[in-house]
Formats: sequence, structure tokens, C-alpha cells
Amino acid sequence: MGSAAELAAAAFMVLGFPALMLAALVPSVPAFAAAAAVTYLADHYLHRKGSYLVNRLSKVRAGLSIRFLIRQLLLILLLARLGLADNLIYYGAIACFIAFYGLQAPHGALVTLIRNRRRMPVATRNVDLASRIRIPDAPPRKLLHRSAEKMLHLDLAAVAGILVSAAVESAVVGFIGIGVTVGLGCLYVVALVPYVRGRKIPPNAERVLAAVDDWLAEYRPETVLYFSGSRDSAYQVNMWLETMEQLDSKPLIILRERAILNNLAPTTVPVICVPGGVHLMNLDLSTVRVALYAANVGKNIHLLRVPTMKHVFIGHGDSDKLASVNPYSKVYDEVWTAGRAGRDRYAIADVGVRDDDIVEVGRPQLAPIRTWQGVPEGRIPTVLYAPTWEGWDGNPGNTSIVLAGENIVKKLVQADPPVRVLYKPHPFTGSVSAEAKAAGQRIAALVQQAAAERADDPRFTADAAAQAAAKADLTRIEARLAELSGKGKGGKGSGGGDEAEATRDGLVDVARHEEIARLRAEWNDAYWRSFGSHQHRVITGAEPRLYDCFNVSDAMVSDISSVVSDFIASGKPYAVTDSAEVGVEEFKRQNTAVRAATILSNSATELGELLDAVRDPAADPLAEDRKDLKRYLLGPDEPTSIAQFNTAVANLAIKAETRNVGQESRAAAGAAEAVPASVPGQRVAAAGDDVTA
Repeated sequence: MGSAAELAAAAFMVLGFPALMLAALVPSVPAFAAAAAVTYLADHYLHRKGSYLVNRLSKVRAGLSIRFLIRQLLLILLLARLGLADNLIYYGAIACFIAFYGLQAPHGALVTLIRNRRRMPVATRNVDLASRIRIPDAPPRKLLHRSAEKMLHLDLAAVAGILVSAAVESAVVGFIGIGVTVGLGCLYVVALVPYVRGRKIPPNAERVLAAVDDWLAEYRPETVLYFSGSRDSAYQVNMWLETMEQLDSKPLIILRERAILNNLAPTTVPVICVPGGVHLMNLDLSTVRVALYAANVGKNIHLLRVPTMKHVFIGHGDSDKLASVNPYSKVYDEVWTAGRAGRDRYAIADVGVRDDDIVEVGRPQLAPIRTWQGVPEGRIPTVLYAPTWEGWDGNPGNTSIVLAGENIVKKLVQADPPVRVLYKPHPFTGSVSAEAKAAGQRIAALVQQAAAERADDPRFTADAAAQAAAKADLTRIEARLAELSGKGKGGKGSGGGDEAEATRDGLVDVARHEEIARLRAEWNDAYWRSFGSHQHRVITGAEPRLYDCFNVSDAMVSDISSVVSDFIASGKPYAVTDSAEVGVEEFKRQNTAVRAATILSNSATELGELLDAVRDPAADPLAEDRKDLKRYLLGPDEPTSIAQFNTAVANLAIKAETRNVGQESRAAAGAAEAVPASVPGQRVAAAGDDVTA
């Protein structure tokens, strides 16, 4: 149900309709009015919240229109039970509701027609279509947003007026309400008509696609990032946006689902969302030489069929999971991995990917992670506890939260010499398992209690003036970020109007984009300054980001996930919990990323080894192992990963161009062979000519 408030509203709505029937049968006007008010308010609240119950009622033939119709029929029953069947208000009510429902058809048809006509065959960001085709403004949001609910709620005037008439036995108020309902319904329909005709209609698909091709011919993209997936998979393409912005060649992002476009992070790279496979295959991508794929999905075939470009699987993470050695990878010209580990995975899996087709390019996304230089003088060490979530299958090895989390945190907050604890749980924690949710809450409570106790401990002092200044900076930065998010072309294109208007206005303001990036970095700095470097902290939400937590920490405790693989880039000590208790040797055999980690049992008794390594790096027994593992998993530090990535793109583009030139040469040679040899200016002998004369 989502929340206790939604559950209560659902109960009120479900019970409200039997109450309406009872009030109509009694009959009681006040009781009917009260029950009707409850159903109206509960229905409206649940719709505004997008409640699961409301979204499913239509599946059992109890959708929005049916609920309004039942309420109106029960009002007619009330009038009949009150002995008003021969009264004008009774016939007026029947005529009103018949006319009112008669207006639903043109209203629904117009709304559907407007939405369909304004749905572009492609949607774009950072693509200049406005100079090529005219895209009119979207209709006012108040006309189309939740339009069916708004139209149906116009019956409020009629229902209220009829109830008053029944109570005072005068038809005047009822007919006024009826007139208001029918009149507003007609006005609503009339207000929609202009948006299905004339200059308020966007151009047709053929003109839009021609404009896109015209833009492509001018921009001449060279490297494409192609992505298809569900709404929840948007992070898989978002992780590559910064890399695409740093390419030496001209980048382009092609998406296949509108849901992904709506969840795409801000970027300066041109983006084209093409839901239709036929439309995609007809786009002019003749200048593209390299296509990058972040996921193995069926829709990849729509671009894989193009022979003039080389196709590369880059994935969305480099780990020991089976997805990292998917046999589907055979369809690509090359597979790019972070380091040697990825190459070895394919060799061991033996799924048909040739070693010659694997290129090691590092992980450009890990560039923001800073290498550890030891604990700064005068600051106590910081340990990040970043467990993953419980997963869908109930495997006890998925997360340490349930079996080990409290033991880990208790030992950390009680450590002597002291350390600071940052607790950042996975955002999905508790979404499947109530036990995991409860454990996560207990862990957060432990950290908060320890923070309160440390605040009263005279050994730990904070610079109140510096913290106040940092909090003032946070307020200033957040206000400016909110301002930037709601104004300018980019803001309008990403958040206002509809798809067509967003396509027209979706040109990013580069200066604004850069200012937002700078302000986010300033926000992160101010956030960490706003409380003492000794203060325990529970960190939830998108900000600060995980990598920011990496950079302020001196060690980490986590579970088997990409978090561990990424943290290895820092070179800092880390521990991983063997929650399934398979044993240290087997755990390391199964999981490459833990081979330089302190392995924890569910009792967390081994945590002392991790803390000793943090306090005295010179005595750290796993330091060299971490360096070797980092190189094995992520590749060398030099050249930088983005330099390796750009080199790989350039080399593959040369291969694509070489192939295309060869094809053109062979085609030209074939055409020449099809024409009989002749001397320029000499007529070729025809059949029947005497060539011996």
C-alpha cells in the first residue's frame, strides 16, 4: 500500500461505498453526503499518491469511471427512496448524468488524440531540431495531467446541488449544480479542440525523422553508446555519461525506451531515443564507426545489423557474476574489460569469446576515487560500512546486514583506539526482507546512539564556528542548485511540457551544466565540514555519493558486490563478510575481489586485523596483495583509464574504416568487371557485327 496513510485512505474508500448504499436505502441525506465526501477525498488522495490499490482496481472492473458512476446511481436511488421520483430534480439528475457521461467520450478521444499526435517518433536531448521543424508548445498541464480524474470530478457541483435540493425540497439549487457540471464539462471539451488542429499539431513522423537525419548529417557522430532496458536499469547507461563526454571522437547516445530517457542523468552529449526498430534502422548513421553496448538485450540486434561500424560490449560493471561472461558477447566485434581479470573470466567460462577480441581499457568511472595516502595527522580513522541489500533469492550470502551487521557496528563504535563509523546501506535494503529492514534500522540506531554518546565525550571536540559556516554554505549551495534546476532551457526541456516540447527545448546550457557540477563538488566538501571528523554518521539518499564516502574513509567493510570492486581502486584496506560461512579459502576461490581483503565471519571477530592495517600501514600484511589485485582487476594506473578507452575507440574506428574502404574497393572492382573492356571513344562491337573486316 505504500504507507499507513494510503492504507487508511484505501480502507475509507472501500468502506465508503457500502455506507453510501446504506444511506441511500435508509434514506439519509446527511449520511449520504458524509459517505460521498469520504469516498471523494480518499479516491483523490490515493490517485495523487499513485497507490497500488487504485492502479489495480481497474483490473477487476472497479476503475475510476465505474466508481463515479456507482456513486451517481446511488444518488438516484436516494432520490427515489426520498419519494422524489416524480420531482423535476429526479429527472434533472438522470438527464445530467447521462449528458455528463456523454461528454466523457469526446473528452477521452480528444485527450488521446492530443497525446498521440504529440508523441514524437523520436525524442531527443541536446539535438537542435527547433531550427529545422516547428514544434508547438504543449497544451497547458492542467488540461492533460490526470485529465480523466479532473473531468469526472466535475460532477461534484451536480452531486452537491442535488443533495441540497433533496434536503431543502427545492429544485433550484440542484439545477444550478447540474448546470455548472454540464457547462464545465462542455468547456473542458471545447478547450481541448484547438490542440488537434492547425499549428498546434507537431509535424508528422516523416518530417521529424527527416529533421533528425539532417541534424545527423551536420553533426556527423562517430561513436555511439547504445542502450535498451527497463526504467530501473537507467543507472547502467548513466554510469557511462561522463566517459562519453570525455571521448576524443564525436559522441552520440541512442536509447530505445522513453522511460530510460526520462531517468537519464544530465549530460552534454546528444541523445536520441528511438522506440521503433524500423525508425532506428532508417536513421542515417553512416558516419558512426564504433558502437558501444552497456547491456546484452534483444533490441541490440537493430544496431548490430549495421556492418559499417564495429560493435563493442562494454557492460555496466566488472565482477565475478555470470552476467560478466554472457555467451551473447560472441556477437560483438570486441569485448572491453577493465583488466586482466575480465579476460581470464572469459577464458575460464569458454563461452566462445576469443582472447584476440578482448581489450583491457580500465574503468573510466573510477577516476573520482582518490588513492589512499594514510590517515591524516590528528584525525581518527574513518571506517565505512556499506553492505549490499538482501537480493531476491533469500541467499544468506547476499548481505551481512542480518547475520553480521550489528556485530560489525558494535565492534567498530567500541574500538579502542577509536574510529569513526559511516553507515551507508544499499537503497534497496529491506525492500524484500522484513528481517533485513529491521536489522538495518537497528544498525542505524546503534550508529546514532554512538554518535550521541561521542558528542558528550570530552575527548572529542568540534569547531562550532567552522561547522556553522559549513552549514551556511550548504544552505546557499542548495538554494542555488534548486534555482538552476528549475529555470533555463535545459530545465524546461527536462522537466516541463511534454515529450515534444522537451525535444524542442532539450538543448543543454553548458555553462549551467558546468556550474551545477562545480556546486555539487562544493556541496560535498561543505557536507563533510558540517560535522566533526570524529562524528559517526548514517548516510542515506543519493547525496553524498558512494565514491564521496570512499574518499573520506580509510577502510571499508562490505559484502560481495561491485562496491568492493570499485573500492579496490582506492588501494585502502577493506574487509568482506562471508555471511554464508563457506570458509576463507573457498570464499576467496569463488570471489576474485576478496583475495586481498580481511575476511570476516558473522561474529566479526576478525575486524581487529582491518583496524590494525589502518592504524599502521607499514605493518599491513595485505598492502602488496591489494596493489597486485587492483592491477589485475582494473588495469594499470598509467596511462589513465580514459586514455586507454579513447585509444581503444580510435583503434577500432580505424578497423571499421579499413573494412569499409575495402568493401568500396571490391564493389568498384566488381562493377568494372561487369563492363566489357574498350578503348575510350571506340564503339564496342555488337552481336552480328563483322569483327574480321
